[in-house]
Amino acid sequence: MPEPESLSENRPSALARLMAGIAEHAPDITGGPIDNTPTPDEPGHPEYHRRQRAEFALSRWQTAAPYRYRDATADHPTVQAWADRAAADIRDAGILVLHGSIGTGKTHQAYGALRRIAEAGPRNFQMVATTAPDLYGLLRPGGSDKGSEHELKRLMQIPLLLLDDLGTEKLSEFTEEATYRIVNHRYNESLPLLITTNLPIKTGAPAPDLVTRLGDRLASRLAQTATIVGFDGPDLRRTLRSVS
Repeated sequence: MPEPESLSENRPSALARLMAGIAEHAPDITGGPIDNTPTPDEPGHPEYHRRQRAEFALSRWQTAAPYRYRDATADHPTVQAWADRAAADIRDAGILVLHGSIGTGKTHQAYGALRRIAEAGPRNFQMVATTAPDLYGLLRPGGSDKGSEHELKRLMQIPLLLLDDLGTEKLSEFTEEATYRIVNHRYNESLPLLITTNLPIKTGAPAPDLVTRLGDRLASRLAQTATIVGFDGPDLRRTLRSVS
C-alpha cells in the first residue's frame, strides 16, 4: 500500500540521504566546480571538429589527385602562403600562377598547395583539378554526359580549381571563350584559381607568352590579382631517370 501522504512528504529524498551520508563520513570535503570543457579529442572542441573536416577534405583531395602526386607537398613559401590564405578565407587567396620550363615541379607544388588547404580543415572543401587539354575536351559538345554548359558552370563556381598545363591546348575561338568565362567569373566572385603553365609571363618573349595567350582583358585581371611564381632549373623528370 502507498504510504500516507504525510509520511511520504516528511521522508528525505534519496539524494538528500546520500548527501547527508557524505557529509557525515567526509566532513572536510566540499563541493567544487566540475570542468566539463571537452578536450581536443572530444566532440565539442574546435580542434576535434577541425580534424574531422581535415580528414574529410583529404579524402576528397586524394580522390581528385593523380596517383603520381599523392605525396605532393608545397614547400615553396609563396605557394604555402597562398594555400594558407585560401584555407583561412577562400575569397582572400586570388589567382596563383606557377610558370617555368618543363619538369621544374610546378604541378607537384600545385597539388601540394591543394593538399595543404585540405589539411587545414576548411569548412567547405571542393576542388577540381584538370589539365587544360582535358578541360576543353570536357567542355566540347558531347564531351560530358551532363552537357558542356553544365560543366562550364561547375568549373566557374567550384571553390578550388587547378588548371594545369595552360597553353598546351590547341588555341581556338572555343578555347578562348571558355577560358575567358572561367577566369572572368572567378575573378568577379573572388574565387581562387591555380594555374600552371610552361609559357613565359611577359610579352615580347621569343615564344608565345601567357599574356598573349589569354588576351588583354584576362591579362589585366591577372595583373591585378595574381600571385606569380617562377620555377627554374633542369627537367627534374630527366634528372631522376638518369640517376636511376
